[in-house]
Amino acid sequence: MIIERNKDEIIFKLEGNIDIDDLQDLTDLFEFKEISRKSKAKQKDVDSLVKSIKKGRWEKTKNKLGL
Repeated sequence: MIIERNKDEIIFKLEGNIDIDDLQDLTDLFEFKEISRKSKAKQKDVDSLVKSIKKGRWEKTKNKLGL
């Protein structure tokens, strides 16, 4: 593996036999880190949003199943 840096980007050079799914996972991690670095959200805001989403999802599932 070779990692190069120029003024605008970092380039990873890997052998061609690397599992593409592993590379996608790594890409997703880098994207998450880049997005979250710019976020001004507090952890309590994130926790509240997740709770709200989960509650809404459970209500929809209950309705679909007739519970």
